[in-house]
Amino acid sequence: MLKTRIIPCVLLKNGQLVKSINFHSFRTIGHIISTARVYNARNVDELIVLDIDASKNSNIDFESLEDIANECFMPLTIGGGIKKIDDIRRILSIGADKISINTIALQNPYFIKEAANTFGSSCIVCAIDIKKDKNDFKVFNKTILDINPLDLALKYETLGAGEILLTSIDKEGASEGYDLELLELFKDKLKIPLIINGGLSKPSDGVDAIYKGANALAGSYIFHFSQYTPNDIKNELLRNNIPVRIV
Repeated sequence: MLKTRIIPCVLLKNGQLVKSINFHSFRTIGHIISTARVYNARNVDELIVLDIDASKNSNIDFESLEDIANECFMPLTIGGGIKKIDDIRRILSIGADKISINTIALQNPYFIKEAANTFGSSCIVCAIDIKKDKNDFKVFNKTILDINPLDLALKYETLGAGEILLTSIDKEGASEGYDLELLELFKDKLKIPLIINGGLSKPSDGVDAIYKGANALAGSYIFHFSQYTPNDIKNELLRNNIPVRIV
């Protein structure tokens, strides 16, 4: 059984790292360099940085992203505003290990195949944002889309995605635990790793998510605004016979 990864997932906005609630109400959580150094010391397994300014205006902040990469001693995934193969090439060249794509994958799914063929599937993380619409889960991209998230994830997998980053907008920043009903929809359906994001509030939330089918745990609020550390989460997983990396 692969070891469960603990992954901070943070947003880059105006050159600062921020946390949102339901993709709104942005709150600064720290300077890029100091935050990367804190993560280096806290036994996290990876770091995901999503440049939300680039997602809106298409200008990727390569300078700030390179600053993060230079300080990051763990695997780094960078996303936001990626539209071209050259964007991926430049992000990887400044030190990222993986890239995350969202909007471009929706607009042109075959971009995934081109990216995977060029850089390898292990570099390609496809992000899917989910919002509940009445009783159904739907893909969200600026608005609710009439797309089944599992169908989309399976399509991405077929095209060459190496991982799926699944974010529940309803749970994101709410500190209420992961959306276990959403995870049930995905359980045992994908052959590639599923990273769940949105709602992690205490170590036992991670145990629940792994039992429901997640392969890795992403979060932000818990690492900055609670008493829990990444090691607290890992120790709780170990107590429940879920393997993790301990340094």
